[in-house]
Amino acid sequence: MRVLLVEDNKELSAALQASLMTFGHKVTSAFTLAEARLKAEQIKADAVVLDLGLPDGDGYEFVRYVRAQRSDLPILILTARSSIEERIIGMKSGADDYVTKPFAMDELMARLEVLVRRLRPEDESELQLGNVTLHVQDNELIVAGQELTLPQREFELLKMLLRKKDRVVSKDAIEARLFSEGNVGSNAIDVYAHRLRKRLAEAGADIELHTIRGVGFCAKEKAGA
Repeated sequence: MRVLLVEDNKELSAALQASLMTFGHKVTSAFTLAEARLKAEQIKADAVVLDLGLPDGDGYEFVRYVRAQRSDLPILILTARSSIEERIIGMKSGADDYVTKPFAMDELMARLEVLVRRLRPEDESELQLGNVTLHVQDNELIVAGQELTLPQREFELLKMLLRKKDRVVSKDAIEARLFSEGNVGSNAIDVYAHRLRKRLAEAGADIELHTIRGVGFCAKEKAGA
């Protein structure tokens, strides 16, 4: 896979790049926030390994930037910030995993590969949960055998939830994806989630959208469905 490695410590970056290449991965390195944004536009990465303390900004800025472009790109934070509070901030920002330094290289590789397998299935042309099927290329949504048309932001929200079915999608990640232009009200995402939940129920969907208070949302198949 192609890994975008964002790490300002050049010695550690070189060691990580060598290890990733040993495992058969292609690596593109960036040492600053600005360079990371540029490289993200130039390549189609399969995963990001991201340090937080960058010379020109905080890594969380890059997480939000990526989430505004690609909701499905696995992001693994690799940092010396080890407090529980920082881990919570990392996961709520839209990252998918959080590894603290010092770390074992074998564990890092294993966790990265698990993320890619889980979050980037080989066939993304169709996303399905219960009797809800979303055809990505055609932007077509089928619920209980019938096509359902959704407003654009509700459609994008559902797509994010189906891509990470049974896992929580943070409100920060949703905000970055749905409101890239900024200017979002404090309860706007809750309103869109409520509307989407209502439309799916009326269409006979056998999935539920769960609100994880203070964190985000997840989509799960109804028990017994």
